[in-house]
Amino acid sequence: MSALTRQLSGAHQTVRLFSRRMEVPWLGEVAVPPPDKLAYYAGIGVLTALQVIEWPLALVITAGHLLADQHLSGLARGVGEALETA
Repeated sequence: MSALTRQLSGAHQTVRLFSRRMEVPWLGEVAVPPPDKLAYYAGIGVLTALQVIEWPLALVITAGHLLADQHLSGLARGVGEALETA
């Protein structure tokens, strides 16, 4: 298996994992992250609740993770579209 095939396979899994959606009252349809990401966010929440880290730092860490995940899924989508047109 080539390196490109492995990367595309991993990107496809990332997009598939973030395709789960849930209907939330007052918010509408919300994308649900995979269980390992939920555990990570819960851990950040627990550390913040126990005042191990300050809440502004927790917000920055969480926002950074969310932005990185969006960038990776967007990158995977772009690669997938490019392969479909090729």
